[in-house]
Amino acid sequence: MRAWQVHELGEPAEVLRLDDVEPLEPGEREVVVAVEACAVNFADSLLCRGTYQESPPLPFTPGMEVAGTVVATGPGAMHPIGARVVGTPLLPRGGLAEQAAARSVDVFPLPPSLPSSEAAAMHVSYQTGWFALHRRAGLRAGETVLVHAGAGGVGSAAVQLAKAAGATVVATAGGPDKVARCLELGADHAVDHRADDFVASVLDLTDGRGADVVYDAVGGDTFQRSTRCIAWEGRILVIGAAGGAYAEARTNHAMVKNYSIMGVNWGGYRTRRPELVHEAHDDIVRLYAEGAVRPLVSEVLSLDALPDALGRLVAGATTGKIVLTP
Repeated sequence: MRAWQVHELGEPAEVLRLDDVEPLEPGEREVVVAVEACAVNFADSLLCRGTYQESPPLPFTPGMEVAGTVVATGPGAMHPIGARVVGTPLLPRGGLAEQAAARSVDVFPLPPSLPSSEAAAMHVSYQTGWFALHRRAGLRAGETVLVHAGAGGVGSAAVQLAKAAGATVVATAGGPDKVARCLELGADHAVDHRADDFVASVLDLTDGRGADVVYDAVGGDTFQRSTRCIAWEGRILVIGAAGGAYAEARTNHAMVKNYSIMGVNWGGYRTRRPELVHEAHDDIVRLYAEGAVRPLVSEVLSLDALPDALGRLVAGATTGKIVLTP
């Protein structure tokens, strides 16, 4: 079978190789999935560089979100051969390949109405948003949520989930096309951060009160500026640092304005509270069936297109999610 592999750490375009490898065999409580769709994530670039929170042994196949059909099961696996599933592969046998291996507990059944391309684009991004907004921030209807990079894969999920929870959503994006996309996704307001100051916009839209929740996957200066428009007793959710640098929090400022800074590590729930991951999956599938959420799949490409797709994603030249099919 074909699989993208990393034999040495470095820039993705330099270290990714499309290899022919042996078909996978499942271990105990594992399944092998014939991949029908795999979403591309910023974290895939971090894996290639060796800067992600997980460090799989070399060589490894990246790819964190897959949808497909179970073709082999190990002893104790919960899903039968032939089941359509979505989930997170077990590194080093990731999803950017024709087959992926996963712990049985890390894959979830798919209803017939949910296409594989959309299922793969939903899994990590919407799970992250669900845990961030509901588990960590305790979002309440009527609150104001500021979502940074609202036209991206992570941000677009947060926009839809916050709206589904009854929040007023302000999204930021770079350029008029991405601003328009945020509004199409359901954001109540969208700010072009290249042309306007989102701090002033948020304060103006909230009559000076600020955002109750900030959803920040960008980090760096974006985080620092967000502290200037966070509401009293607000919550800043730290999702990642797509801007290239994590911020250093001013704890004295958090104390004066009485706001919370909350880390969001969705992957930790997979081992610590797997029952919550199943709850989140069921709720997200329900919202999809009701038409409240739908992943923004901007491109469906062949597996061969990974280096170009990942390069454009890291450069901020994409909207929504790119999905690859073997």
